[in-house]
Amino acid sequence: MSKTTQYWLMKSEPDAFSIDDLKRKGQEHWDGVRNYQARNFMRDGMRVGDKVFFYHSNCAEPGIVGVAEVATDAYPDPSQFDPKSKYFDAGSSRDNPRWMLVDVKFVKKFKHTITLKQLQADPALADMALVRKGNRLSVMPVGAEEWRHILTME
Repeated sequence: MSKTTQYWLMKSEPDAFSIDDLKRKGQEHWDGVRNYQARNFMRDGMRVGDKVFFYHSNCAEPGIVGVAEVATDAYPDPSQFDPKSKYFDAGSSRDNPRWMLVDVKFVKKFKHTITLKQLQADPALADMALVRKGNRLSVMPVGAEEWRHILTME
């Protein structure tokens, strides 16, 4: 049985890691996720080949800036074991790691940002997790219809 591609949105602050950084590197691990629900999406839901909207957050114009692809299955985030890392977790062990990550690879940078305001104003996206009030997750699923619709906005 063939696997169906799933779709995701992953947020990053552009001054920490931007779509241009991913384009330059080609592929990078998505570390520092410290929310259990977001971790579970990466650990239990993401598979190699899944598509990802790259979203710039906490900036002047938040929004979707490009597309990436999941390049690896989930594996333990090494930053949780590094006492010098801001993502260090003293309660996590190598035998039972709390935090997982995936690697993502660059696919495409959009010519312009599809802004959060545009997404919120679009009735076709009214049920999208990103536009729901109070949703601050850094990793979230995107429905196949939402994915296709957003690509038409580019």
